[in-house]
Amino acid sequence: MGSSSSKGAAAKITAHDRAILDLKVQRDKLRQYNKRLEGVVEKELRLAKGHLAKGEKQRALLALRRKKFQESLLEKTVLQMTNLDELTMSIEQAMVEKQVFAGLAAGNQVLKELHKEMSLADVEKLMDETADSIAYQNEIDELLSTRLSVADEEDIERELDLMVEEETKALLPNTPENALPELEQQPVEEGMLSKASWVDTLCSNRET
Repeated sequence: MGSSSSKGAAAKITAHDRAILDLKVQRDKLRQYNKRLEGVVEKELRLAKGHLAKGEKQRALLALRRKKFQESLLEKTVLQMTNLDELTMSIEQAMVEKQVFAGLAAGNQVLKELHKEMSLADVEKLMDETADSIAYQNEIDELLSTRLSVADEEDIERELDLMVEEETKALLPNTPENALPELEQQPVEEGMLSKASWVDTLCSNRET
């Protein structure tokens, strides 16, 4: 199981991936070498200052010469690291462009397959059939509108009114079938009747 999985992982590493990995390894080695050179430069500078403080001018001059040589190596190292970085980025950019190109090619192939399934002749035929269907429907509408008489139009209007009335009734709540009970007539008391008669008599006397 372990060997098969390791073989599958190794198979996925392409030559481009290996090249980028090698470039990054070389860059890392140059960075380490660069740090060592910087340390040597600082060391030679300290020695030159120490010899000069002791009055040993020739020794100080020799230390400065070694420092200058290390600085030249340092400049070359920085230039090499810059070139490696640029080359690595160029390869990575080319790989991205390759993937984009592969995606475009696949998409173009899909479009070609779709175009085969839907040719220009088929589209034109479909458009003609659609136009014929629309023209046929327009003819039917025109015939229906011209063949109907005034009486037919009135019947249609009445039928529409009945449909609206039925829809309205369906929306209204149901009314109770039983009629409301009639109010029972209350008997008039004698005292109230006599008072009403007395008021009527008084009003008639005033009028006379």
